[in-house]
Amino acid sequence: MKNDTRNIFEKSAELVGGLQIFLSPFLIGAAISAIIYFSNPNNFTLVIAIVLLLLATGIGIKLATKIYRSKEGTIDFISKTDSTPEIDKFLNKEKK
Repeated sequence: MKNDTRNIFEKSAELVGGLQIFLSPFLIGAAISAIIYFSNPNNFTLVIAIVLLLLATGIGIKLATKIYRSKEGTIDFISKTDSTPEIDKFLNKEKK
């Protein structure tokens, strides 16, 4: 195990970031599962929807733990995906 010297604030922020990363594939899977089941509600579509939801849950957990254990962590990953350098450059030009 690596030497982890993060304080409680950093750990809680990483946990929230991991939850956000988990929710992305989970919510997509939940929406697709709901569409599949509610379009034709019967036992077969229910089984397909449950399997798809479990698959989305597994993918979300795997992705979140992989990014959490990486060198950068979840907060760095989320900040990279949420950044908009093109818009920031455009707004800075307007201010000058």
